[in-house]
Amino acid sequence: MSKVIGIDLGTTNSCVSVMENGTPVIIPSSSGSHTTPSVVAFTKNGERLVGESARRQAVTNPDRTISSVKRYMGTDWSIRIDGKEYKPQTISAMILGQLKKDAEEFLGEEVTEAVITVPAYFNDVQRQATKDAGRIAGLQVKRIINEPTSAALSYGLDHGEPQKVMVYDLGGGTFDVSVIEIGDDVIEVLATAGNNHLGGDDFDARIRDWLVEQAKVKCHADVSRDAAAMKRIAEAAESAKKTLSSNESANISLPYLTQVRGEPVHLDVDLSRSRFESLVGDLIDKTAGPVQSALMDAGISPSELGRVLLVGGSTRIPAVQRKVRELTGKEPSRNINPDECVANGAAILGSTLQRDRFLPAEASKELLLLDVTPMTLSIETVGGVATCLIERNTTLPAKYSQIFTTAAPFQKTVEIHVLQGERPMAKDNKTIGKFKLKGIKAAPAGVPKIEVTFDIDTNGILKVSAKDLNSGKEQSITITADDRMSDEEIEQAIRDASSYAAYDQTRREAVTLLNESQMLLSKTDQAVKAAGKGLDKSLKKQIKASSNDLRRLTAKCRLEKVTDQELEEIRQAKSQLEELSARI
Repeated sequence: MSKVIGIDLGTTNSCVSVMENGTPVIIPSSSGSHTTPSVVAFTKNGERLVGESARRQAVTNPDRTISSVKRYMGTDWSIRIDGKEYKPQTISAMILGQLKKDAEEFLGEEVTEAVITVPAYFNDVQRQATKDAGRIAGLQVKRIINEPTSAALSYGLDHGEPQKVMVYDLGGGTFDVSVIEIGDDVIEVLATAGNNHLGGDDFDARIRDWLVEQAKVKCHADVSRDAAAMKRIAEAAESAKKTLSSNESANISLPYLTQVRGEPVHLDVDLSRSRFESLVGDLIDKTAGPVQSALMDAGISPSELGRVLLVGGSTRIPAVQRKVRELTGKEPSRNINPDECVANGAAILGSTLQRDRFLPAEASKELLLLDVTPMTLSIETVGGVATCLIERNTTLPAKYSQIFTTAAPFQKTVEIHVLQGERPMAKDNKTIGKFKLKGIKAAPAGVPKIEVTFDIDTNGILKVSAKDLNSGKEQSITITADDRMSDEEIEQAIRDASSYAAYDQTRREAVTLLNESQMLLSKTDQAVKAAGKGLDKSLKKQIKASSNDLRRLTAKCRLEKVTDQELEEIRQAKSQLEELSARI
């Protein structure tokens, strides 16, 4: 029987581990490192690159390189390359496929099963999307486990004394904090909170924006529209951030960054740690709310914590560590590797689930892992109210039923609108699914009895059912991703041919392009007016003609019928007007 691997599918880097002789072992990537960049690229000749090879060529191939796709999991985002549409699941599947291949080469046998980690604050559709990505990659996903829980599992294997720990997980794209109680063979999550759009990428973006501004001030160059230059700046920003974790200053040298009027532009600046901390201070402050929320939901004070574990590469930033000390009053523990502990915990769980006896004798007893659902699950009821069925931080698995009735007389159909979030009104929460219960026995309003049941499994994936207790009619839905990838759609994704995604991407591109075009037209009109009679008449005539052309194309564009050819015409007209307006 092949081993179950543990995978930390990260925003910036991913990691894979396996149990060997009772110890979790990190599987090296094809390039020999312990982590694999979560980057996928498509070369001009059709070759697909994953990991380090994809990251290395990103500067020269920015438009065909995808990174940080984890931030789009569970959404309808997609990217179009060479006429094919790729969803987050399919891009993630390519990364998982590379990790699977590395594991097979390391173990010398086929790998078919895995435990995959997700941020604790991932919602239901994001978890299902991650599971689908595993399936597309040829893996049977034995369990989806929260990243902080997995880190605690890794820590608890070697530090099993009973205690309450806080896992502060700040990665490349997400932030999670969980309060976890570690007991004898029991790891119980007491509470979790977080932010799915806060992490190292955001820190990098602040440095990147600062460098763009430095290029304007020092070199009189606007590099924001130069894709290759921006990719180099992004890489330099990430490198500087890492340097500043151990040094007080980082030199950023970018020779031949771009050209201005045919002359090369060289950017060479120093970024101090204090300046960096002022750039990202508000982002670090954003971690305070989830920390306080998790402690409050767990019903404990910081003084009751035995340890604070730092997980994720961004926790190496000294200012982040200071914030943790400020929030908890404790010195963060350095007993675990922040880049590897999540994958190691997943490998431990995978081995336990398989009932292999790879664990050492003292840990070979059945490990009981009690995780929680990160957000409240509700349905919409009369008046647009979100009526809670399962509260956040409920221990998994969980099942709960409640009786509802009809709002209108002789109603034969009801729509079950499933929500996730903490707000009292349905419109303020996230819709994660809808379905209709038909065939209700006709009766006055308030008479029918409709039992709605929420059943959420150990992966945090939800099944909702509704049953008319009078007629016996029943309908159910297993909540999937926003774009509802069915089995057939997943098979289609494996063959890289999803027509719905292509249509959806075209519409999204159209919305963005139309908005940008309107902003450009307005900006150009203002610039022409401000220039007045000082503007060259020939240039003014060209700008007027170009503006009219762009207005005509945008006016006739209809989102529901837009074609790629129409979008290309708008892009060309927009590009022409941009060039002309830049000469004002």
